[in-house]
Amino acid sequence: MERALQNTPLADEIRRSAPPPRSTRLPLYLSLAYLVLISYASLYPFANWRDLGVPPLAFVDAAWPRYWTVFDLAVNILAYLPLGFLLALALRRLPGGRWSAAIIAVLFGSLLSLALECLQNWLPARVPSNLDLACNAAGTAIGAVLAFCNGKRIFRRIGQLQQELLAPIAHVELGLVLLGMWLLTQSSPETLLFGTGDLRSVIELTPAVPYAAHSFFVLEAAVIACNTMVIGLFARTLLADRAAPHLALVAFFVLALAIRTFAAAVLVAPQDALAWLTPGARLGLLVGGVLLSLMLLLPGQIRVALAGVALMAGTTLVNLTPANPYSEAALAAWRQGHFLNFNGLTRWVAGLWPFVALPYLTAVGRRL
Repeated sequence: MERALQNTPLADEIRRSAPPPRSTRLPLYLSLAYLVLISYASLYPFANWRDLGVPPLAFVDAAWPRYWTVFDLAVNILAYLPLGFLLALALRRLPGGRWSAAIIAVLFGSLLSLALECLQNWLPARVPSNLDLACNAAGTAIGAVLAFCNGKRIFRRIGQLQQELLAPIAHVELGLVLLGMWLLTQSSPETLLFGTGDLRSVIELTPAVPYAAHSFFVLEAAVIACNTMVIGLFARTLLADRAAPHLALVAFFVLALAIRTFAAAVLVAPQDALAWLTPGARLGLLVGGVLLSLMLLLPGQIRVALAGVALMAGTTLVNLTPANPYSEAALAAWRQGHFLNFNGLTRWVAGLWPFVALPYLTAVGRRL
């Protein structure tokens, strides 16, 4: 019966009169963010640059590398696959449609990999490899082919979800990317729970408050409470009223804590999976959750203004908070291995996140 109704002239008229999904820039924002992440991971730790007198492109026609593993090859392919996929989606509106988008995505990803491999000639901790270049190009091509085959359907679905779940504000997609970057910071076991803006991970600074159990407890709770309000208000600004925002916020916080727990279990030790759940963290989550629940009742402009104030307060407090001796001891035993570059990346993202989020909140607040 339902299928028969879907094929009636009335159903066709309803479908024609329904507003089309609004265009989305999410693939563009995601591809730009992912490009930065790949560039950082490829050149980390940005230290001890030197010139060995070797031609930058000497590695291209070099012999097959002596040391390689299937894992390394798979990582290099998978690392560039999302870039090819996102670029091909973002470039679909170029003349030529899917074909030109896929070809440009493959060329761009391959040239990016070539440029980064060339720069690794000047980094003592990195070794340029023609095998890495080939795997990166292959990963980009696989991603572009996936976008070519399924891009139209995915693009339409992204637009529909955006129309159903997200608020009709300018550059809402950029806000989603910023939330995703914040989630990334929770995968680092050495950062304070929900804490961002710690410039000591970027530049050498000395904590203004010496370590003491009571002062650390108070500062930790205050940092977590402030950032709980910030993230909750930030996410609420992006959500449409009809998208059950309160339930979505709870799910988002559960996801963030799950990422934190899983990262601690994998990167440190399984018995340290809940090491973040300190007395200060419990108090901060409770206070921040209660205050956030009250702030959600306020008008949109006031919510955004309070998010900006809480963001500045949390950033100030996190730079006053001394290092946790427990975290330092756990990290001393942490064998980072392949996660060394990833950990450096998360520290930088966590340190710089508030300084990108605050201008975004300011711009959004002016348009509400």
